[in-house]
Amino acid sequence: MSHKNSQVKPPINQRVLALGIAPAALSADDFPPGVATLEELVAMRKRNWAAIQAAGVDGEEGYVSLDPDEAEAELRRLFDGDAFGVALIGGGIKNVPEYTVLFERIVNVLIDLQPNIRLSFSSHPTNVPEALQRWLKRS
Repeated sequence: MSHKNSQVKPPINQRVLALGIAPAALSADDFPPGVATLEELVAMRKRNWAAIQAAGVDGEEGYVSLDPDEAEAELRRLFDGDAFGVALIGGGIKNVPEYTVLFERIVNVLIDLQPNIRLSFSSHPTNVPEALQRWLKRS
């Protein structure tokens, strides 16, 4: 699936922000399927980000706490002087019902900071590159 035929305007640029939960805030219950340890999750994130950069995608990784106020402050810091075409919200944020308020806050802060940003969502660390490409291919 893609957004190739969408009437939504493409991202304003190819710069991406990949958002996830800060490793220090995670417990074993938060790990995605197939991930047994925090070290494994961090290594998976690093591999995925390296693959994204190797594909020529510019951007930043951003990690937020589980506290919505702290997450908002971190997002505002990340956007200070930077514009992103696409923000990817990781599955660890959107897939856990207990994090609904955090997810809502992140979406609304992103829109507040940059109304024309495109949002992308992954369901597992392994599909982050694919999720980003759905919008980047539109640019």
